[in-house]
Amino acid sequence: MSRSLWFVAGAGAGAYAVTRVRRAAESLSVDGLRDRMRGAGAGARLFREEVRAGQQDRETQLRERFGLVPDHTPQLTASAPATPPSLHLPTDHTKDTD
Repeated sequence: MSRSLWFVAGAGAGAYAVTRVRRAAESLSVDGLRDRMRGAGAGARLFREEVRAGQQDRETQLRERFGLVPDHTPQLTASAPATPPSLHLPTDHTKDTD
């Protein structure tokens, strides 16, 4: 029984080692590296889309908080005055008038 146990253990370890070596060789091949690069590109694209969506959500929250419309001007909440306020300019008292 002891020999059959060691035989099965050795066969299992050998199968495991062959599988690991085959996977390592495939990952270092041209096709394997291409697949890894595609995966990295897809991950970067998903990350970029998530960041963009977060920026848009935060911008919407800030616009609602500060009452801004999409063209970056504040919304008027009160009615405008009927006449514009008068403009008082300071007089220049340094000139001599003879």
